Amino acid sequence: MAGSIVKAALIIAGVVAILVALLWLMQRRLIYLPDTSAVPPAAEVIAGGEDVTLTTSDDVELGAWYVPPQGENREVTVLVANGNGGNRAGRAALATALAEAGFATLLFDYRGYGGNSGSPSEQGLARDIRAALDHLTNNRGVPAERLLYFGESLGTGVVAELATEHPPAGLLLRSPFPDLAAAGRRHYPFLPLGLMLRDRYPVAEHVAAVRVPTTVVYGTDDSIIPPGLSREVAGAVAGPVEEVAIDGAGHNDSVMFGGTVLVEAVVRLADRAVGGTYP
Repeated sequence: MAGSIVKAALIIAGVVAILVALLWLMQRRLIYLPDTSAVPPAAEVIAGGEDVTLTTSDDVELGAWYVPPQGENREVTVLVANGNGGNRAGRAALATALAEAGFATLLFDYRGYGGNSGSPSEQGLARDIRAALDHLTNNRGVPAERLLYFGESLGTGVVAELATEHPPAGLLLRSPFPDLAAAGRRHYPFLPLGLMLRDRYPVAEHVAAVRVPTTVVYGTDDSIIPPGLSREVAGAVAGPVEEVAIDGAGHNDSVMFGGTVLVEAVVRLADRAVGGTYP
């Protein structure tokens, strides 16, 4: 009897070990969900949009769209870091809404997304957004005091890390999480994610070290990044913070991709950060 129990325990342990090993090897396929298809020219999707090619410090070329403001020009540029799915074409509504509100916007795709070469990773995405920032500062002449970072979901980790080295005028975090392990436990509660993850995206740690006006936006019905995680990030922000809850919104609802409440939050952030109305 005892031998059978030991044998069964060994089999279970072996199965668990195999599953953990597979998850370790395949974890980035679970984290990053790129749309790898080629993206159409910017002008076909957004009025006035310009196609841009970014080159990273490790020589990866990235496709991007620069969208100028329409109507009144606020002379503020928004650098957008996407979430883990799709590509920049799925953020066209956001760029259009921001343009109509008077903002210039740079949308870009990470390595492995939107027809770009390479494979995504935390280190790789950090290189990618620095290439985007370099384009805005060196090619477009955008100073830091006229620049907002907009991070969406996984992109909140990308912009929060960038802000620790290159602080913008203001930071907008849409559906942020304290770190990737905290977000992952919602979906994989049985795994020791804190020990397993190669990519960590410690958003709360980064925003605690950045003293710029920050806005945290989340949907109250978000089942992917629960609202409590986003509120935890808001509580960790070192600088002045506004918390915006979009009632009834889920993670991927259209209101989270250029809806009125979201755009108005960007406008208020610009007024505080660039207009100098924050403490």
